[in-house]
Amino acid sequence: MNIQNTIATQTIDQPDYNAIKAKQNATWSSGDYAVIGTTLQIVGELLAESMDPAPGARVLDVAAGNGNATLAFARRWHRVTSTDYVQTLLDKGRARAEAEGHSVEFRVADAEDLPFDDGDFDAVISTFGVMFAPNQMQAAEEMIRVCRSGGQIGLANWTPRGFIGQLFKTIGSHVPPPQGVQSPAMWGDSDWIDATFGPAARVIQVSNRNFTFRYRSPAHFVEVFRTLYGPVHKAFLTLDEAGQGALEADIIALIDRLNVARDGSMSVPAEYAEIIVLKT
Repeated sequence: MNIQNTIATQTIDQPDYNAIKAKQNATWSSGDYAVIGTTLQIVGELLAESMDPAPGARVLDVAAGNGNATLAFARRWHRVTSTDYVQTLLDKGRARAEAEGHSVEFRVADAEDLPFDDGDFDAVISTFGVMFAPNQMQAAEEMIRVCRSGGQIGLANWTPRGFIGQLFKTIGSHVPPPQGVQSPAMWGDSDWIDATFGPAARVIQVSNRNFTFRYRSPAHFVEVFRTLYGPVHKAFLTLDEAGQGALEADIIALIDRLNVARDGSMSVPAEYAEIIVLKT
């Protein structure tokens, strides 16, 4: 193979991140993630408690969604900037902050190209957000860049072996992800975190926690997620009637394997990694 052919092959194999992000934006804008997002509020609160920056710290929430972690840190009197590339989610976060009387800056921003200077923030955080950036290394580098020396990077990410990691895998078996894009659950793998953030870190602390998904029944979970949760909503829309039935059956089977409720309801512990990086 000559050099020109090699370059052409590399160009073809390189994912078109801009196109992928445009589709992702449409995905997260569909449904109404904010309804589901608010059920995860405790995760942001626990991350704020674990990181415990001094009141008044400059905090950047990356891929903030409707503002769970944003609010958790604002409630502790930090100066929070909340960012996402979906305007409607930022609007939901702003409404929540205003209702509680917190002063938060909201900005549309791409996690892979943050519009801030090097070292602008004392803490950079993301809960179940930045992990969905298609160019994972670029997003990680941006979080490191805008965090000051001696500052903290705090993350909450679903693990590959947990319920949501397995849900991603189940969906991917029916609707394959874009070629060249790794699973977002990589962000919950401690080896990947060490390899990615280790060169810029003084200390990395990883604690595995569980968030329990509680729904009236497994069928209720599927109904809510296929209606409101963008990735599941879009996956079902992609499939024909038979495909939708097969995907629903596989999700129900996954829930049945992990469900600890015995009364017909759903109570599924979902493992996630709480990660705190102390930057050098």
